[in-house]
Amino acid sequence: VQLQASGGGSVQAGGSLRLSCAASGPGFRSYAMGWFRQAPGTERDLVAATGWSGGSTYSADSVEGRFTISRDDAKTSVYLQMNSLQPEDSAVYYCAAARGSGPYYYPTQYDYWGQGTLVTVSS
Repeated sequence: VQLQASGGGSVQAGGSLRLSCAASGPGFRSYAMGWFRQAPGTERDLVAATGWSGGSTYSADSVEGRFTISRDDAKTSVYLQMNSLQPEDSAVYYCAAARGSGPYYYPTQYDYWGQGTLVTVSS
């Protein structure tokens, strides 16, 4: 599967952005999906993840209550709604797909990666 992330940009603190990740290729329904982020000099960390059914989701403590992951299997897409953005949320955001039911929490568990989209939050 190929993944194309979009929706990043620059926003002021307190603002919102919605990231999208469009998947191409067969079998999207059989993949668990995740959003990761990586700031300069840091490791790539999980932000949110969803299982292949969409009924099971996970959000990192740092974004709990502010970010929401969702998927639309008919559109073979996964989304990350980000509200109340803060400067520490600035990073390159990556979507990823993993074979299996998920959700999964570690980068090594994912099989396919999108190219990343940059989010910059100014104070």
